[in-house]
Amino acid sequence: MGLLIPLIIIAIIVLVIAWKAIRIVPQATVLIIERLGKFDRVAASGPNMLTPFLDRPRGVNWSGLKHGTVQIDLREQFTDLAPQPVITRDNVTILVDSIIYWQITDPIKAVYEVSDLIGGIIQLTITAMRNVIGELDLDHALTSRDTINSRLRGTLDDATHKWGVKVTRVELKNINPPEDVRITMEKQMTAERNRRAIVLQAEGEKQAAIARAEGEKQAAITRAEGDKQAAILQAEGQAQARLTSVTAEAESIRRISEGITGGQGNPAHYLIMMKYIESLREMSRSNNSKVVFMPIETSSVLSSIGAFKEVFADQGSPEAVPVPRIRQRVE
Repeated sequence: MGLLIPLIIIAIIVLVIAWKAIRIVPQATVLIIERLGKFDRVAASGPNMLTPFLDRPRGVNWSGLKHGTVQIDLREQFTDLAPQPVITRDNVTILVDSIIYWQITDPIKAVYEVSDLIGGIIQLTITAMRNVIGELDLDHALTSRDTINSRLRGTLDDATHKWGVKVTRVELKNINPPEDVRITMEKQMTAERNRRAIVLQAEGEKQAAIARAEGEKQAAITRAEGDKQAAILQAEGQAQARLTSVTAEAESIRRISEGITGGQGNPAHYLIMMKYIESLREMSRSNNSKVVFMPIETSSVLSSIGAFKEVFADQGSPEAVPVPRIRQRVE
């Protein structure tokens, strides 16, 4: 029994030393190993042997992490910033809520180049955000989130490069203006929507009026073209009818003249004699005696009166056609 207790104590001491000498590091995690307070190596994922009482992992005291944490996570991480007051170029104070995505690329620099890596990233983000948004008006700040995100990411990436950190993205979740500014903006947007509605209505009425005017114009042109074509067709019809009538009358006169004179006479004599006989009828209806002086050239025409005697007889006139006294004047 006297030897058992010392053996147990020695076994416990060996187990403790073995526990201290063997460290198992999880995947995507590293340890910074220091020997006698000086950097020695980086312990990668898996089992790692440490020299007892000489080697020890370096602890990190970063904001948001448990005090004394020795494991350094190499995965992409994010930091959610509380809403920060930012003044725009037009002197409007807004609250900006953002998220930063970052990843450790060099754990040695992340431990030895900055005392509080996460706190430094947060302060850099706040400062860069105030600088970027301070150059914009409120309207541009509300509508240019992509531009602000890109500028913030570039600024933070340049500043944190020496810390062994890569800033992958910066996202603005919310931009909250003051309540009075928000109410004013809502009224402004309502007035702008009403103005657009009025403009669109006026534009629609304008287009409708133009369309109606174009329609009336085309209708008037079509009616005018129709009236023109109708007038042309009517004139052509009347001309064709007159031509047909004249042609028929000429053919009738020609046939009568040929029937009377045997084809030897002139149809113009027939027309002249018809007009002459009609004139004689009109003169004979008056009781006054008339003396008609005719040119000597008409004597040749009068010689054809006998040829039309039968024609007058066929007309069946109830009264004879009186022949006035004709005195030939020789000039």
